[in-house]
Amino acid sequence: MQKYDYIITGTGASGLMLVYQMLTDSFFDQKQILLIDKDIKNQNDRTWCFWEEEKGIWDHIVSKNWNRIFFGSQDFSDTIDISPYRYKLIRSKDFYDFIFAFLQEKSNVTLAQEKVIGLVDEGGIVEVETDQKKYLGDKVFNSVLLSSSYETQQKYPLLNQHFIGWFIKTETPVFDRETATFMDFTVDQNDNTRFMYFLPISETEALFEYTLFSKDLLSKSAYETEIKAYLESKGIKEYQITEKEKGCIPMTCYEFRKQNSTNIIHIGTAGGWTKPSTGFTFHNSEKRVRKLVAFLKKNNDLSRFEKRTKFWYYDLLLLDFLSKENQNGAALFSRLFRRNKTSKILKFLDEETSFLEDIKIMSTMPIVKFLKIIWNRLLK
Repeated sequence: MQKYDYIITGTGASGLMLVYQMLTDSFFDQKQILLIDKDIKNQNDRTWCFWEEEKGIWDHIVSKNWNRIFFGSQDFSDTIDISPYRYKLIRSKDFYDFIFAFLQEKSNVTLAQEKVIGLVDEGGIVEVETDQKKYLGDKVFNSVLLSSSYETQQKYPLLNQHFIGWFIKTETPVFDRETATFMDFTVDQNDNTRFMYFLPISETEALFEYTLFSKDLLSKSAYETEIKAYLESKGIKEYQITEKEKGCIPMTCYEFRKQNSTNIIHIGTAGGWTKPSTGFTFHNSEKRVRKLVAFLKKNNDLSRFEKRTKFWYYDLLLLDFLSKENQNGAALFSRLFRRNKTSKILKFLDEETSFLEDIKIMSTMPIVKFLKIIWNRLLK
């Protein structure tokens, strides 16, 4: 069996970010790295959005960014300047093309187009089994969901952020290209948390995503019917659908880190790197990857990398609320945006606020309901 210093299973955002950060650090120049994925990543299979201050390391592949967002609901709607942040969009093909072009210049990287079946930490080495062969690695970083235990456990609520999106093009200018619609809850809620997510790329091009935070998925026609109705409500009747995308992101505080071992760490969605309360993953993964690379240079036990933070508890409270009162999600988010400065909310969701700032934000939430949630959680 071939042996490598590092094996990365899955070449999604987190896996490719990790190998890129490794290979821009001279510490890893002599390390042999293997990437395994059953698919060749060369198409637009998803869109990643995130916010950050000023310039970032991915700015050269950002397709569009905005300094204003729109939040809409039945009792509060506003167009908001999010300075000092900018909301940024990256198309996955641009990301894949950049990373793989970079990897082609590195002689210590091997790519294998195979399906990962299992991982075994044997103490001093990890055995990685694919549908074609087995490999050995000193350390393995796995971004492939190999276990469904997060779906069957009962300790932590599990919701899904699920959506279908249309990229459309109109013949005449109709979009305000300077404002991204972050959440528009004015669509019918139907006892769920539902909103439209709308990103104008130009005056004639935009992405519309019908999104839910709920347990159950809908039929394809149900999402698309809502997109059509929303476009019509905006007076947009003549358009061409240029691309479609869909997704389902698990929203849970299940402790994926407990699956880690001395020589195996789970990353990306498989490692719980998706922000449980929002579903945002890209920027979270970037921050985790930077910390992980620094950790690797000083530590040998991967099971010691992940730890609970105060934000894990905040996310758990919100998911407890949404799992029990999903029909009130729109009202909760409306209250959050109505009573807080949006830049402070984004800082909070980025897990960069102080405890005092956390208290100020949480004090604007329905206190009695959340105290009951805390009490019920303590009884479990």
